[in-house]
Amino acid sequence: MVDSNITEFTNPSTFILMGIPGLEAAHVWISIPFCIMYAIAILGNITILFIVKTEQSLHGPMYYFLCMLAITDLVLSTSTMPKMLSIFWFNSREISFSACLTQMYFIHCFSVMESGVFVALALDRYMAICHPLRHSTILTNSVVAKIGLAVVLHSGILALPYPFLVRHWPYCRTNIIPHSYCDHMAVVNLACADTRISSYYGLFVVFSVVGLDVPFIIVSYIQILRAIFSLPTKDARLKTFGTCGSHLCCILSFYLPEFFSSLVQRFGHKVPLHSLVLFANVYLLVPPLLHPIIYGVRTKQIRERLLRLFTCKGT
Repeated sequence: MVDSNITEFTNPSTFILMGIPGLEAAHVWISIPFCIMYAIAILGNITILFIVKTEQSLHGPMYYFLCMLAITDLVLSTSTMPKMLSIFWFNSREISFSACLTQMYFIHCFSVMESGVFVALALDRYMAICHPLRHSTILTNSVVAKIGLAVVLHSGILALPYPFLVRHWPYCRTNIIPHSYCDHMAVVNLACADTRISSYYGLFVVFSVVGLDVPFIIVSYIQILRAIFSLPTKDARLKTFGTCGSHLCCILSFYLPEFFSSLVQRFGHKVPLHSLVLFANVYLLVPPLLHPIIYGVRTKQIRERLLRLFTCKGT
């Protein structure tokens, strides 16, 4: 049994994750909706990947970016949920220092990557609607691959300082993390040193992502909306807007909770800790849950392929 009152040590080899502080007695009950949402997220994103892979007509830029989004969602949810469920079910709270840093890196890397994928999707929709004749000649497979590689490299490099800064700090207070996963600020707050550089870097990443990606997406969709409203018929406007509606829903479901969560964790000192942790868990799980549902329901080609898949199985 791990002593929870450890107070004097340097650089622990393991951390202890508390789960949801103050709600330990309800961990089993809390795990039920989380487990269901995780299972739906895994099934939904794998289904999107399967449909795009097997349907030749979906081998285009938008669907390649959707596959990238599905893979990002799978990694983002899987980086936290298995450990979280083991805490809820088996009280398995220990996590090694290296595993903690790895989990932290994956969370931040794939969060930034998801933002980059939304930028790529906005670019694809802008080209498809505002410049339809040039769409296929500009967004070729090689260009799509280069955009995907740029998104991966950008997110990977931007997330690298997180674990390096955390490894640099001395830890002499406690090794108990009041969280269900290795959140950056939750770990940094355990250090017995001036950790303002970690906090500043975290804010820099948030505001650089929001400050660069979000304006690009907003400008793209302003141009898209102008092009939609200039279409001659109401049916054409509704059909084109329906294509973009799913993207806008997914974008809002990702950026709004992320921005709110980052600010509350740093400045919401009066918010109960269990509320902060619950919100942080929901934020990492809800977008991977919603994205395949939104795209499956609102994207005609995916919806039709899903219906054919289930119809064939039924017969």
